[in-house]
Amino acid sequence: MDATKVVTLKAIEATPSTFKDYGQVIEASPDGQEFGSHDAQLDLSQGTPRFYIMHIENRPLKFSSITHHASVTQCLGSIGGHVWYLGVAKSSIVDSNEIKDGTSKKIVQSPSGHSYVPPAIEDVQVFKVAGSKFLKLNRGTWHAGPLFKAAAIDFYNLELSNTNVIDHTTHSFENDNGVVFLIDE
Repeated sequence: MDATKVVTLKAIEATPSTFKDYGQVIEASPDGQEFGSHDAQLDLSQGTPRFYIMHIENRPLKFSSITHHASVTQCLGSIGGHVWYLGVAKSSIVDSNEIKDGTSKKIVQSPSGHSYVPPAIEDVQVFKVAGSKFLKLNRGTWHAGPLFKAAAIDFYNLELSNTNVIDHTTHSFENDNGVVFLIDE
């Protein structure tokens, strides 16, 4: 097999405008402010919501695979506002009409039951998240991370209680494309 190619990606600061194709950046709002577009627009309708703290260790600034959840939005944020990174690509879930139309895209059937087009190397972006904010990922957004320089960071995570059991589709860039990504700050 050919040698693995390293693709270096420059991290972009996650802001509401830079992250809009992948989800939302949610920042502090005044107490008592009414619900609006500045709040996380969630879809937790396919099961029981799970809000928990993940203790993650040893996640250096590189990745070779990327995951999506087809049935739920997901929220991630570091406890304490630590700096972290997330590799992303736009959702590529394919509906049944696209399959019937004979599209030329490579369509893959997920073990979770839905169909998708694998993310392209050139479509992967990396975002830097710093301070007291969190990311809401749109349904189907491909993501790799959280990644960070610290030895360990605790993150809060909002998804469904069984997301990682029944709605966890992964694409391996290393196996399928011969690529690993390295994050340049």
